[in-house]
Amino acid sequence: MELCQVALRVSIWEALISKRNPAKNEIKLNRFMTLTKSRYQVESNKIVIFGAGRIGRSFIGQLFGCNGYKVEFVDINSEIVKVLNKKGSYRIIIRREKDEEIIVPNVHAIDASDEKKVAEAVATAGIMAISVGRNAVGKVIPGIASGLKLRYVHCHDSPLDIILAENMRSAKEFVQRLLREKLPENYPFEKLVGLVETSIGKMVPIMTQAELEKDPLLIFAEPYNTLILDRRGFKSAIPDIKELAPKDNMKAWVDRKAFIHNLGHATAAYFGFYKHPEITYLSEIFNDREVCDFTREVMLQSADLLCHAYPQEFTKADLESHADDLIYRFRNKALRDTVFRVGQDLIRKLGPDDRFMGAIHLAIKVVKPYDKIIKAMTYGFYFKARDEAGRYYEPDVKFLTELSKDFELTLTQHLGLNTPEDQKIITELFGLYKKLSKADQYRTGV
Repeated sequence: MELCQVALRVSIWEALISKRNPAKNEIKLNRFMTLTKSRYQVESNKIVIFGAGRIGRSFIGQLFGCNGYKVEFVDINSEIVKVLNKKGSYRIIIRREKDEEIIVPNVHAIDASDEKKVAEAVATAGIMAISVGRNAVGKVIPGIASGLKLRYVHCHDSPLDIILAENMRSAKEFVQRLLREKLPENYPFEKLVGLVETSIGKMVPIMTQAELEKDPLLIFAEPYNTLILDRRGFKSAIPDIKELAPKDNMKAWVDRKAFIHNLGHATAAYFGFYKHPEITYLSEIFNDREVCDFTREVMLQSADLLCHAYPQEFTKADLESHADDLIYRFRNKALRDTVFRVGQDLIRKLGPDDRFMGAIHLAIKVVKPYDKIIKAMTYGFYFKARDEAGRYYEPDVKFLTELSKDFELTLTQHLGLNTPEDQKIITELFGLYKKLSKADQYRTGV
């Protein structure tokens, strides 16, 4: 039984059995019931965001906070929580030729370890968002489920829309499965929980340690500020925010993000690093015409796949224009996006459902060529960029070491390429890998 229910029943019982001053006790009882009701009242202008990281603050928090919403973050970083509560706002620097500063007001934060406050925040949220990264989604599910149960007790018919601000495909199915495991069997999930998939196109570079020490809440971002989301995922009215772009066929737009934006980004990082391992910033990579042209060719080959898969959503001209706009954004020097940030985490980015393999599987489905895409993927097997402190991303180092020892086994075990269809792809990848190995030895003299 919930603590607040126990307290309410105790208070009622005390009022009923008291003989000394029943009028006074009735006043206390009414006051207690009013406080209990208001405590769990849904605040329609409050968004609760799980994850006060780069996308949570620079994108979701900004969109809602600058449009009149109270922003309440839930995060595991106790220092960020402390500073957010102390300041009640944070700064975003929009990086371009002439930087622009944005102040996000009316901000509060909750430590993710405070289970009671987290549950109460979910129970009273007008809308919610999750922006913690795929690997951490499972960790926030118990707190969200507790809040949904508490919300059902006190706000029985109030649905909660949850914006899934994660850079992943099939996010709705993933989160729905995890939540249902934590909720009672008779919980009316379809009626009370709206899972809203998104296409997160905003680029937010990693901050340097020196910049974070000056202001731990400061965050950089590019000017792009459109949030594409699933119209059909909402159970309540879609917020009246002009930067929201609701779509009916969300799968098409998630694939557009993965197979053009993410694919192009990674292609530039992998091919660019292969040719210029000394370059730090992605924008500088595009000074090499060959890198720029190859990146565009890969993106356009994938765009052709999308046109065949979703003819009602996209045209060749639309996607070509989108690819060119992305390359323009990739070349934003003021953003100072690093090759390391864009390319790191190889196991995820080369995985079976991500930008490269996902596009290759789509090509096989629509019977279209993918030679440029698979070649771009192969450059990822040579990606060994370092961060600002000169450190490698250790999981990538381990992956590449194992790859050099047993190519097929590594792709099967770490990337999950284990279908008969994948076996053919592994054979193609291995052939390209060996060719690049010979070319790399010739180029470096090793």
